[in-house]
Order: sequence, then structure tokens, then C-alpha cells
Amino acid sequence: MNLMRKIKIEKVTLNIGAGKDQTVLKKGEKLIQNITGIKPVTTKTNKRIPTWSLRPGLPIGVKLTLRGTKALELLPKLLSSKSNVLKETNFDNAGNLSFGIPEYVDIDGVKYDPEIGIMGLQVCVTIERSGYRVKKKKLRNSFVGKAHKVTKDESIDFMKKNFKIEMAKDDEEDD
Repeated sequence: MNLMRKIKIEKVTLNIGAGKDQTVLKKGEKLIQNITGIKPVTTKTNKRIPTWSLRPGLPIGVKLTLRGTKALELLPKLLSSKSNVLKETNFDNAGNLSFGIPEYVDIDGVKYDPEIGIMGLQVCVTIERSGYRVKKKKLRNSFVGKAHKVTKDESIDFMKKNFKIEMAKDDEEDD
């Protein structure tokens, strides 16, 4: 097989949106740090939205991006919280994967913390092939050709083969 056609996990992003509530923000920061051992980054608003009482610079969430071996070590634990069952709607047309974990205590190795309470988080997995760097370069950036992009079906097959996930029907309820 051509090495440039090999699919790989580029990054895993954990995200907790807190809105204006600063206590939820602090709990979310502590939760992500408990799961990964790394301090997350605070996300801030860029726009003023008066109906939601948001102004530029107001912290509204926390996120953490993991790459390489740390991402590959954490992903099976996150998938096990969903019982290794995903829906087809969890995958986008670019082959990326996104799912929510309603309660962090479902993650293997994470214990309940009374200071945090019950809280959920969003997990986004970016799947790429080698060569995607051409679209991110500062000098002489280019586009990734249509034949080289990861499709939804290729991404599903990759996750089934490497992470032993099963596909649920889209009409089934989340547990």
C-alpha cells in the first residue's frame, strides 16, 4: 500500500462549553485536567451578542487538543464510554468524527469528583492522510486533491478496523 494513502488520527480535541457561567467554566477546566493531566485553554468570545449577554473577550469554554501518542492513548478510553458504538451521523463528509459524552464518569479510569459534579464534554477526532500539510503551510500552500481526501466510508472502515467500533442505526436512541 502507498504510504501517502494511509489514514491516521491527526488530533483529538476535548471541548466543554460553559456559556457565561464561570463556575461551570472552572469545573470544566478541572474535568479536562483530571482526564488528561494537561491544563486546557480557555476559549473567549470574538463577537458581541447582546441577546446572550456576550461581549468580546468573555471566557465561554475550555478546550484541549491532543496529538500523537497521547491522542492515541486517550481515544480508546473515550470510545469505551460510548460502548464502542457510534452512529453514522457522528462522521462528517470529510471523514472527521465527533461525539458527546454525557457523563464523564463513563470514561475508563476517571472517578467521580464531588467538586465537579456530573458534567459532559464533546470529543472531536480529526482524521487525515499524510500530505494534508500542503494546505496549512505559510509559503506555497496548496489544496488537497479530491482523490486524496478521506471520505466518510473510509473513516468508518478505519475506526472499525483500528478501534473496534460498531455502527448503530441512526434512529436508535443514545443511552
